[in-house]
Amino acid sequence: MKKINFKEVLLWLFVINLGIGVGAGLYESALVVPEYPGTDPASWTNTGLAFWVYVTTVPLTLLTMANAFAAWKTRGPRRKWFIGAVLIVLLERIFTFSYFIPTMAGLMGTAGISQQEVDQILEQWMFLNHFRHVLSAAGFLAALKALTLQK
Repeated sequence: MKKINFKEVLLWLFVINLGIGVGAGLYESALVVPEYPGTDPASWTNTGLAFWVYVTTVPLTLLTMANAFAAWKTRGPRRKWFIGAVLIVLLERIFTFSYFIPTMAGLMGTAGISQQEVDQILEQWMFLNHFRHVLSAAGFLAALKALTLQK
């Protein structure tokens, strides 16, 4: 019977989850969020609670931490790509928890600011989200590269 390689399983789960997150993030940026400007935040779909919390907020964050340990313990040609992927995604997670989640939650819970202020904050959020997509995609590609290299 073949022994299960947990580092390999963690890397596979990391790649799969990142792929789903990148695709869903691009979809949301292209089709969902562009509908928000000029509308009352109370009418926005709360994708954070309906989708993201189950796909990236909890799972990707936990997978990033587990893969940090696995990457550190990895030796050989895979190591630098594996550590690089984890560091990139860790940076994306820090930006997500420090800016993106609180800003969107604040907008959706806002009842005292004008529509113009909401739209200005949303415009900045949408602009900065492009950089988050770049980080997510780079992390995904680095993890995918690590997966293709010999253990």
